Parts: sequence; structure tokens; C-alpha cells
Amino acid sequence: MGMSAEKSISTRPRVGEWPELEKAEKLARGAALKWASGVFYQPDKLDSLPQYQIREMQRNRFIESRIKSTAQSYLEGMNTGLEELHSALTDVQHVQEELATVQKDLTSCIESFRSLQELRELDMKHGQLEAMVQMLPQLFSVPQLISEGFHLLQSQNLLKAHLGLMDLESFRDSILSQLHNRSLVSPSNRTSVESYFGGLLELNDALAQHLWCTVARATKVVLEDPSLLVSAVRIIEREENIDAIVALRSQPHGFLPPGRPKHWRRKFFRVVQDTVVASYFQTEPNKTQGQGLSSHLASLQSSILAELGIVKDWLVQCCPPHYNILTAFATMFHQGLTNHLHHILTWKLDKQEIFALLHWSIHVYPSSEMMAHPDLLPEVDISTLGPLLSADTIGSLEESYLRKVQASIAEWMQKALEMEFEEWLCGKEPESDYQGFFQSNLPIIAMKMLDENIRVVSLISGTFQQKVLEMALGELEAFLGSLYEKLVEFSKAHQQEPMASKYYTVRLLSTVNNCLALSSSISALCANGLSPEEPARMLPFLHTALEKTQKKACQLFLEEILADLKPLFAQLPSHQWLLDDCQLTNNICEVIDKHAEGFSRTHKPISMYLLSEAEHLVTNQYVKSLLQQRMTCRTAEERSKMSARMLQDTSQLKELFCALGLEEDKLSLQVIADLQQIISVKDPSMLGLEVLGFMSKYPDISEDHISMFFYLRGDISKEICNQVLGIMAQNPQVLPEDYDSVFSSILVPAPELPFCLGKSKCA
Repeated sequence: MGMSAEKSISTRPRVGEWPELEKAEKLARGAALKWASGVFYQPDKLDSLPQYQIREMQRNRFIESRIKSTAQSYLEGMNTGLEELHSALTDVQHVQEELATVQKDLTSCIESFRSLQELRELDMKHGQLEAMVQMLPQLFSVPQLISEGFHLLQSQNLLKAHLGLMDLESFRDSILSQLHNRSLVSPSNRTSVESYFGGLLELNDALAQHLWCTVARATKVVLEDPSLLVSAVRIIEREENIDAIVALRSQPHGFLPPGRPKHWRRKFFRVVQDTVVASYFQTEPNKTQGQGLSSHLASLQSSILAELGIVKDWLVQCCPPHYNILTAFATMFHQGLTNHLHHILTWKLDKQEIFALLHWSIHVYPSSEMMAHPDLLPEVDISTLGPLLSADTIGSLEESYLRKVQASIAEWMQKALEMEFEEWLCGKEPESDYQGFFQSNLPIIAMKMLDENIRVVSLISGTFQQKVLEMALGELEAFLGSLYEKLVEFSKAHQQEPMASKYYTVRLLSTVNNCLALSSSISALCANGLSPEEPARMLPFLHTALEKTQKKACQLFLEEILADLKPLFAQLPSHQWLLDDCQLTNNICEVIDKHAEGFSRTHKPISMYLLSEAEHLVTNQYVKSLLQQRMTCRTAEERSKMSARMLQDTSQLKELFCALGLEEDKLSLQVIADLQQIISVKDPSMLGLEVLGFMSKYPDISEDHISMFFYLRGDISKEICNQVLGIMAQNPQVLPEDYDSVFSSILVPAPELPFCLGKSKCA
């Protein structure tokens, strides 16, 4: 143990020599101590200490042997590498010596090489002269060959002419290539050669001219002489191959023959495109505007479809497959049409022209009637071409069309309204339908205009149709506002000259029927053009305007009834009224019956509404007349007669209105019969109970109304009046929600001022 310890101490590195090793050793010792303290922390574990010691000694010996083996193999590799480096150094020194010998020999031969330069130049000149001598027969034949080429072109023998052209170009290019390869291409040399072959360029241009004339008339030539077009295409493909070969050969030395590359295939498609544009899309504005635009678009449809049919049936067979000639033609027509339509959009278009453009570009062009025609499928795929007009352009056109249609509708409706107003003042009775109802052509004219415009735009899109429908309903709302104003103007004209508007009330009833007709037409219009959720959003405003106009016409009609009734009700109440044996009531019934003839010539429910309003009007005027302080009953006999007269009038008026179609339980005339009970009460002390019962039926009656009825009786003292009014004040009434007011619209006259002898006395 002592020897091994000394050995380990001697082999251990000195302190500070390998700090990493020292640190690693400390960490290892710490880890070992931690492990040992964890294993042998109990006394009974110490018995296994020898076994752990033996196992760790074996492990150390194994690790030391591996370290020695690794160090030994590393040292052997170092020796081998040093030996190979020494051998390589020896070889490099030998090669360096040999290169020095070669350099010395080459230096001594430089002068000999210089003497050979003159021989090299002579050899080059000899080769050039030999080549030139061999080319002389061909050079002399160049003018003749060019002349023969022109003769072949004149006889439409394009293939032979092109063969001669290719031979001459190959000969010329060979000469220029040799000059270029031998560094003899100076501007003067190249100009001389090109000048000599100048006729070749003219022949090339003449051939190209024949080709492009043939290509420009391809769809006609293919029907007349397909071989001519096939020859042209073969020549174009030859030139494309030559272009490819020349481009490949020019890469090493950079020589490119004059006129190359020709790009005749590209020129082929450019000529076709120019021909398409010139043939179909060079129309002047004055030839296409108005009805001519629709004819122009229809002509384009038939001619383009016919042209594409020729391309598919004939031209495809004359062109290589990689030309995709049908797709190319379809693309050219598509682009040409796009540019042509955008050019047309720069003109000042009316609404018919805008519609023609929209319908044709959106529906006709991509349909089976044109680009999706069965004869063109599947080669022509319209989905790859895209739309003729962009979404923004279509939106702009739709807005322009909408504005023009709106202006047209507004103008048309205004004219129709002016004509209607002139008919109102012409002194003629309006027309009647087969049922005898008054009517005019105004609803038909207005709705026909709207319906036609809405149905027309349905050919474009449902979304656009809804936009037009919304605009049309807005214009109809404005039209109803104008109709309302015309009714007011008509009323003023009637007041100024009643005789000039003889059929004033009849025209009002005709307007009411027209409003009903418009209401029905609007519902049908919306059902055809709007989605289910749209009416809920749009129609309330329209129906409000319609109802306002309709009620205005009814109001004016009722005002006419009131004007006829006022002179009669001015006689009520009076002593004459009590004695005339129903004559006044008969006159009132005659007025109502006369106007009821007009009610019968209006559609339900307006006829019943007018009849009901007339009945309310009679009730209102009757009660209002009783409150005008025109008379006071002096005796109980007069009160009895007034009560009887009121009952008789009520019965007679009820009989009239029931005969005209109103239900008795819905008549407001019952208030007159109820009022007579207040008049007929003999004991004034019982008026409080009677008034309370009356208030329960008519809660809108006021203290002023009761005071006026007491005045009418003529026997009510101030004390009883105040007592009854106090009872009314103590028992206020609440109006039910469904209560039809009677007294709220009847204003009580202002009380008269007390009698004065002079102003100074009343001051």
C-alpha cells in the first residue's frame, strides 16, 4: 500500500500544472465521499466494506488498462504520420528539380517557336483562299437563286421559295461565321458580305409578307386552300428550329447571323391578334349607339362564334398541337372584347345601352349561346378566361343604370301626375271599371313603368333587381307625396271655383280607389322582386305615404259632406226644428244618401270607412249644434218635445245608416239618444245620477259639455249645476284603450261676457 501510494503521488501532476485535472479530482473525491456516506451511514452496512473495496480496485485496474491501450495506439499513429510526411517532402523536392530542368529547356527553344509564326499566318491565308475558291461557283449563283426565289413566291410556291432562302442564308451565315472564327470580321468585311447578299433580305421580307397575308386570312384561306396555310405554318416552324439552332451555336463564340432570331411563331400570333382586333373591334361610336349597340353585340356574338367554329373544325388540323390555336383564338377574342367594351364605356351611353352591355357581358357571352357553346367544348374553357368586365366596372355600370332609370321613372311619373291633374280640372266624370268603381289610368301607368324596369333587370341579377326595386319603391313614395300635394292644390282650386271642378268629390273617390289599386300592385311587385325579409324593412314607409294620401282624399271628401251639412245643422236646435215635423232630419238624410252613392263606387274597406266617418260626422255635428247656445227650453213641454225630437232623429238616422250597411251596435248616434235622457229628466235633483251614468258610457265628456246641456234645458239653477259638476269632479273617468271618443273633438263655445252699459263701467 505504501508503494502504491508513493507511485500515485509521483505520477500526480504538480499543483498548478493542470488546474482542470485538479478540479476534476476534487469533484470526484466529493462525489465518492457523498456516495460512501449514503451507503455506509448504518453500522450493519460496514460488513460489506471489503466487498466494495475489492470491486472498486478491479474497476480501477480495468480503467488503467484501457487508458494505457489508448495512449499506445495514439503514439503508434503519430509515428506512422511522421514517416509519411518525410516521404512526401522527398517527392516534392524531386518534382521541383524536374520542373526547373523543363523550364530551362523551354527557355532555350523560344526563338525556334517564333520562327514558326510566319508559317502559321501563311497557312491561314492559304486555307482562306482555298475556301474562297471552293465558294466561288456558289457566290456567282447567288443573284440567280434570289431571282428564282421571287418567281416561286409569285407562283405561291412558298415551301420551295423558303428552301432556297434557307440555303442562301446558310451559305451567307457560313461565310460570316468563318470570318468571325478567324477574327477577320471587321465592319468593312461584314458590310461587303451583307451588301452582296442584300437581295436575300428582300427575298426574306417578301416571303414574310406572303406569310402574314396568308395568316391574316387564315380562317378564309383554310376554307379555300388549306395547303397554303399548312405551308405557311411549316415555314414558320422551320424558322423557329433555325432560331433555336443558331442561338445554341452562338453561345461559345457569340456570332449571331443578321436577322436572327426571327421569332416568326410569335409574329404569327401577333398578326392573328391584330387581324382579330381590326376585323371585329374597330367600330365607330355612331354605328353602335342606341339600338345599334344591341345589334352590334348580337353581330359580334354570331361572327365570333362562327369564327371559333372554323378554327376548331379546320384551322386546328393545319397547326401543330402545341399552338393550342383554338385556345389562342378564344383568348384573343376575349381580350379584344374586353378592350372593345371598355372603349365603348368611354362613350355617353343611355340606360338601354348600359343594360345591353351588362346583359350581354354577364349572361350572353359566357352562356351556351356563345363561349360555352357545345361545339367549342371542352377545348374552350370560359372559366380560365375570366369575366369580360371586372366587378368594379359592373358595379359602376349598375349604379349609372340605376341613376338613369331613376331619373326616367321620376320624369315619367311626374308627367303622368300632371296629366291626371289636368283631367281633374277638365270637368269630366272619371272612368269606371266593370264593377262601376271610379278609377283612372294613373295606377296602371305608374306600376307598369316600375314593373317593366324591375322585370328587365331581373335578366342581369337578382341582387341588382332588388336594388332597382328599392329605388322604384322610393320613387313611388315620392310620387305619393306629390299626389298628396296635388290633392291639396285640387282642393284650393275647388274652393276658388267650385263650378270649374264639377266632379270634385267623384275625383276624390277615384283617387281613393287608385290608392287601393296601388297598394295591391305594390304587394304583387314586392312578392315578385324582394326576398322575404325585405318588405318588413321597406314597405312601412311606403304604406305610410300611401295611407297619408288616401286619408287626405277621404278627409277632403268628408269636408264636402260637412260643407253640405253645415247649413242644415245651423238650424238646430231651434223652435222651428221642434215644429217642422222631421223636415230638417229628412234634409240631412238626403245629403247623406246623395253622398252615399259615391261610397258605393269605392272599394271596400274604404266605402265602409267613409260611411262610418260620415256617421261620426253627423253625430259630431248634431251634438256640437246642441252645444252652440242657440236656444233654451222655456217650459217642460219644450223639453219634452226636444227629447222626443232627438229620439226621432236618432231613430231616423240609425235607420238610414243601417240601410246603407253599418251595424247598429257600432253606430255613434246612440249618444244623441243618451243625451235626450239628460234633457228629459223631470226632477233636476236626479241629474247627478243621470250624469254619472252618462259619464260611465262616455268618459270623455267634460264639465263644460254638461254645463252647456244644462243651459239647453233652461231650468237648472246654479246651485244644482255646481252640485252636479262637483259630483263629476269627485268621480274622474279613465278612458279605455279601445274607446272611440265622442266629446273630445267637440269644442265648447267660450262663455259670453257679462252685459255692460259702457266701457267705463266695466273697466
